[in-house]
Amino acid sequence: MTPADLADTVARLVAEAAVRRGIDDVRPSAADVALERPRNREHGDWASNVAMRFGKRFSTAPRELANELADGIAAIDGVRAVDVAGPGFINITLDTAAAGALARSIVDAAGDYGRGDALAGVKMNLEFVSANPTGPIHLGGTRWAAVGDSLARILAAQGAEVAREYYFNDHGAQIDRFSRSLLASHLGEPTPEDGYAGAYIADIAARVVAGYDGDIDALAREDAQEVFRAAGVELMFGDIRTSLHDFGVDFDVYFHENSLHESRAVDRAVARLRELGRIFDADGAVWLRTTDFGDDRDRVVIKSDGEPAYIAADLAYYLDKRERGFERNIIMLGADHHGYIGRLYAAVAAFGDTPGVNLEILIGQMVNLVKDGQPVRMSKRAGTVVTLEDLVEAVGVDAARYALVRSSTDSQLDVDLDLLTKHTNDNPVYYVQYAHARTRAVDRNAEASGVRRVEAGEPAFSPELLEHETESVLLGVLQEFPRILTQAAELREPHRVARYVEELAGAYHRWYDSCRVIPQGEAAIEPVHRTRLWLNDAVGQVLRSGLGLLGVSAPDRM
Repeated sequence: MTPADLADTVARLVAEAAVRRGIDDVRPSAADVALERPRNREHGDWASNVAMRFGKRFSTAPRELANELADGIAAIDGVRAVDVAGPGFINITLDTAAAGALARSIVDAAGDYGRGDALAGVKMNLEFVSANPTGPIHLGGTRWAAVGDSLARILAAQGAEVAREYYFNDHGAQIDRFSRSLLASHLGEPTPEDGYAGAYIADIAARVVAGYDGDIDALAREDAQEVFRAAGVELMFGDIRTSLHDFGVDFDVYFHENSLHESRAVDRAVARLRELGRIFDADGAVWLRTTDFGDDRDRVVIKSDGEPAYIAADLAYYLDKRERGFERNIIMLGADHHGYIGRLYAAVAAFGDTPGVNLEILIGQMVNLVKDGQPVRMSKRAGTVVTLEDLVEAVGVDAARYALVRSSTDSQLDVDLDLLTKHTNDNPVYYVQYAHARTRAVDRNAEASGVRRVEAGEPAFSPELLEHETESVLLGVLQEFPRILTQAAELREPHRVARYVEELAGAYHRWYDSCRVIPQGEAAIEPVHRTRLWLNDAVGQVLRSGLGLLGVSAPDRM
């Protein structure tokens, strides 16, 4: 019996209880049942607070409703016992065969196990990284690359139509500073006071010169700077895209900020807001009345000199996303962007949308690298910051992605380079990948020993034999995978998947130490061995799925 099967049945029992009371508009789904694993296994395999959720709606004491539902649950095939605890918690214990049947269900479902439809049909735009094309991606952007790509995979696993989008900031003062820095490097001049330094500047400048059809030194300084601007930005952005691709991150849309100005999208956004009565004119400038929506002050959209203010592009960009049909838009910003939240949410409300629904803003905290117990501060390429390439060179793609995604983005992260290069169980990514490799080794050894999941064309599966304590624990962890994926999507927290696969790996390693899939010596192959192979392969499948959602490989050998 899968958790989904049990939840569906309990939801039906709640609906029947409503009908008995003459309540016709209560049709709960499995999601309303909220089955959870009890922390204390003595309380059963599953617990639900469904009676407390519906007691008031039914004008019935929760404990009374729980007892009523318990009678129906106890009659479900595969349920061994049902207890009502406290104010109305329902604790459910499955019989061994019903609990063990999950192993075959997982193997049969393959990569579909754990996936859901909570976001089916929802068009979501996920904007992340969006580093300016003025230098390599630093660690903050690298963290968002790992987290954002994992979140996109998790949202898609819940049925969402997800577009990964990179906002290419190719309009503004930073591009001027970048082009001046390239030109200065080429001419052997000092880096401009507000410019960019590092070996990558000299590298990009040399590539611009090599690719220019003519003598760049014969150009006037202003014309040469324009060459460095156009070609340098394109080369830098090409390097960024290559670095991200090598990191396992690709985008569906690369949106150019400059297109907002060229297409007069800013003018359209201002016109829309003016129609809604949100715009006013004062002191020769055009203002958005964001204080009506919780902002600390009104915002200038078009300055008195006619130039757009910074928020103008934000308004046009948000409207463009909505016009492209995205009902949910998520922006992932760095730790220094807290001040953006109020004004962006106010802008969303000014358009008549709902902050936190039509637009969500996620803020990520800083990342620090540590080696030999000391902070790593300098990059060979960028000079002043550590980059994506630096991290990958030190520990590899898998370890880098896993380390960046396994902690909540609300917290500052210290990445221990020494730990991530260890091939020991102290290294979290190694611990999980080794568990998967072990499931594959068991498969190979089982095949060589004649232990197979299918005999004479029929599944050799006797779930009632999975009665060892470690098997009960392992099946309990496997049952949690769908709920973990749902929570990770709802809360936008991919780290929940990482922590889950670590828990699963631990439960598997303990099971492996206690239960044999392959008989010892000359002992005969028994049904329990074939059944355990199903359980072994179920674990391997879920580990592959979990690691895949994090963009981390699941090796067959280590």
